[in-house]
Amino acid sequence: MNLTPKQVVDELNQYIIGQDEAKKAVAVALRNRYRRSKLSKEMRDEITPKNIIMKGPTGVGKTEIARRLAKLVKAPFIKIEATKYTEVGYVGRDVESMVRDLVETSVRMVKDEKQHEVEKKAKVTVDKILLDAIYKSELAKNPNSNADELKEKLKVLYDEGKLDEQTVEIEVQDVPKPLDLTSGVAEINIGSMLGGIFPQRKKRRKLSVLEARELLTNEECDKMIDMDSVNSEAIKRAEEEGIIFIDEIDKVIGKAATSNGPDVSREGVQRDILPIVEGSTVATKYGNVKTDFILFIASGAFHVSKIEDMIPELQGRFPIKVELKNLTKDDFYKILTETKTSVTTQYAELLKVDNIDLDFTDDALKEIAEIAEEENETNENIGARRLHSIIEKVLEDISFNATGENPLVKVVIDKNYVQNAFGEDRKKYDLKKYIL
Repeated sequence: MNLTPKQVVDELNQYIIGQDEAKKAVAVALRNRYRRSKLSKEMRDEITPKNIIMKGPTGVGKTEIARRLAKLVKAPFIKIEATKYTEVGYVGRDVESMVRDLVETSVRMVKDEKQHEVEKKAKVTVDKILLDAIYKSELAKNPNSNADELKEKLKVLYDEGKLDEQTVEIEVQDVPKPLDLTSGVAEINIGSMLGGIFPQRKKRRKLSVLEARELLTNEECDKMIDMDSVNSEAIKRAEEEGIIFIDEIDKVIGKAATSNGPDVSREGVQRDILPIVEGSTVATKYGNVKTDFILFIASGAFHVSKIEDMIPELQGRFPIKVELKNLTKDDFYKILTETKTSVTTQYAELLKVDNIDLDFTDDALKEIAEIAEEENETNENIGARRLHSIIEKVLEDISFNATGENPLVKVVIDKNYVQNAFGEDRKKYDLKKYIL
């Protein structure tokens, strides 16, 4: 997708308040990918992504910026936690598995796209299979029925969706659970290897027409899709467009001496990550994947350690450093009022299911924003996630008592309602300001 940096930021602004520096950084990184694609092959090979490292407390938008960016351009994206990996020689996940996870995501994306292309054709075949199965079942129950009339009647009912809940017996593929063995460099899928040697077994299952249609459609789509082409496209997309978000990288930057128990060599994890970020080739079950042009975005709170404590070689591979700010009550208010699918909108839609028409007044939203700021200052700072816990408490009684059995009722949440919902708890927050 050819978007200018300003257009990218405008899109991100619909979901993320503030953090302009970080949004500009990822927008430029994305645009540089497009610029690189227009250059000669010789020059493209020389230009690598300018990886980004974000510093800031939890809940201020670090992950959301990266996730929304990937969704915007339909790029393969994974989020991993640096603390899940161990240095080579220790028990745990090796750092190369993050690349394999990215490729798995890319394969799913490409396969879904290909499936969408052939789905209409597959459904035609599936409809014939299901109608035939339903017809045989009904004819067995009523052997004296006029065959043509029965077929026509069933087709009308089928097309109208009136047979969706009817049970039908169909033949489906009996797919054995794959056995995945992970070696030091590659994943070996025994199920996939043997699947091409032995013919696939079938088994009969009783399902609703709706369930059977979905299962058979997936099977027919799989028959029509060239998986070699899917895998090839997925690898290319992962290499050229993939984004890997490495969270909690600050947790593997601390000194070994500060940790209790066995030394799992945090610096060793950094050194193992280095060649991945620097550019290397990782073996996967779909083929070799070059990491040279994958965009890496790292993040951490950096309360104890500093970015400067990272080993110099790895630090140099993240040339763009941005700091995300703590959220203020004004930010919280904007999150509640200006973002697309805000948390208040989400709760309003949820309660509509139970005939509750929820309406937040402006003074209620300002009160919620103020409480969020106070709680983050006096307790653990969890950023925008604080809004969820506050609104959950405000709506606790309404959510509990709503059954959907009564006619539609409008419920107005104003400032007084919010204050009453917190009661003595709000006084406790105020008192904490004076505790030294």
